Amino acid sequence: MFEQAFKNIDDVLWKEAGCTTELDYTEQTSWLLFLKYLDGLEQDRADEAALDGKKYTYILDKPYRLESWAAPKGKDGKLDHNAAMTGDDLRDFVNQKLFPYLHKFKEKASGSNTIEYKIGEIFGEIKNKISGGYNLRDIIDHIDELRFRSQTEKHELSHLYEAKIKNMGNAGRNGGEYYTPRPLIRAIVQVVQPRIGERIYDGAVGSAGFLCESFDYLKSGNANLQIGGRRNAIQENGVPRLTTKDLTTLQTRTFYGKEKKSLAYVIAIMNMILHGIDAPNIIHTNTLTENLADIQEKDRYDVVMANPPFGGKERKEVQQNFPIRTGETAFLFLQHFIKILKAGGRGGVVIKNTFLSNTDNASVSLRKLLLESCNLHTVLDCPGGTFQGAGVKTVVLFFEKGAPTRKVWFYQLDPGRNLGKTNPLNDDDLAEFVKLQKTFANSPKSWSVDVKSIDKKTFDLSVKNPNGGEEVKHRTPQKIMDEIAALDAKSAELMQTIRELL
Repeated sequence: MFEQAFKNIDDVLWKEAGCTTELDYTEQTSWLLFLKYLDGLEQDRADEAALDGKKYTYILDKPYRLESWAAPKGKDGKLDHNAAMTGDDLRDFVNQKLFPYLHKFKEKASGSNTIEYKIGEIFGEIKNKISGGYNLRDIIDHIDELRFRSQTEKHELSHLYEAKIKNMGNAGRNGGEYYTPRPLIRAIVQVVQPRIGERIYDGAVGSAGFLCESFDYLKSGNANLQIGGRRNAIQENGVPRLTTKDLTTLQTRTFYGKEKKSLAYVIAIMNMILHGIDAPNIIHTNTLTENLADIQEKDRYDVVMANPPFGGKERKEVQQNFPIRTGETAFLFLQHFIKILKAGGRGGVVIKNTFLSNTDNASVSLRKLLLESCNLHTVLDCPGGTFQGAGVKTVVLFFEKGAPTRKVWFYQLDPGRNLGKTNPLNDDDLAEFVKLQKTFANSPKSWSVDVKSIDKKTFDLSVKNPNGGEEVKHRTPQKIMDEIAALDAKSAELMQTIRELL
């Protein structure tokens, strides 16, 4: 229904000098989509108030509502081209009046979980990169074709938006920052099994894939629906049906996240809105600047699921916030996740596989902390190519806080083919893992290791399949750098060939 509109928007953005990558396309589409969503939300609220005989107080003043400056309608309900701004007038209004006006909402918002705060945060972080007023007019016309009014429309828009995020993930080596493969996330959610009434957290929220998939999982009735220990007995065709209280809980008191990067923050907000969460509890902040000693019981969560950035380096003053000091971003995040979980809380965290065997002091200390303070019950070893554009292999750590690890169950994922952009990971690839994990069953791809057999000096957790599989060889940093250099050289050669053809 809306796929062509998305393609048309990308075609116009392609003409813009300021929009050169999929990241730019998604960013510029996002702020316009957000305003379209906000316009529909205001109309719905105004209609509901009118039915109750009440007057609705609009969030935006009339001159700044989409219906006033972008898509004024005539008596026939169609776009009034005579009243709609275009060209330089439209561009100047957006840059000089609209964005400054919307940014001020952050100052008057009553809290970070309000729609007003999201408006102010979004329009203070991104800029309009569409410099051509006529191109902007064309894009707005296509945006006006989109509708958020029904669940079917929202469902299609969410799928189209997810496709844009996936394209961002394939746009470069840092793709994993923006896009964690959804089949992998769904498998993690099924193993961790979040329940309604629990608070779910991702401190490196990215595009909010973990929170969105958790919302879909809980909303669909796949979870063991519980609120305060009460079994939800309302059934519909054998599937538990959510009550109004359940839905309110999901909307307001279930999903929490933090994100450092401006673009990812905006995308996370928009992605959650399209999935049906009206005012996402996402905070724009650097999670790692929070001192672990300051985390109190009220700050803790029942569930943590995340794919923190790895390979990054944090400043010395940030490292001071952690007992185990290291410049490796992912290791700092793992300490944060362990600390912020409640006793009995459950985690599913993606991390590079060298964490299992590195011999530096930080790695050894962190493995010791994880094994002694949590039950690391499952390690999923992912094959190369799981993350498009990422030069490292990864594992997923599943753990429960509060009791030491006695036994670790390993599963070596082998889809039987080389994964790549045209042949990505799918749900079927992970079906056996999800099934066997329930009973920690042994198989040609899975086995258990008693913690008593682990070297107490190194706490080495290397993936060594005793069932005939080859031991996974972790690449050295030098080999990874050599591979990157080779890829860069190949890219330069291809670019030179293209230049000669031109």
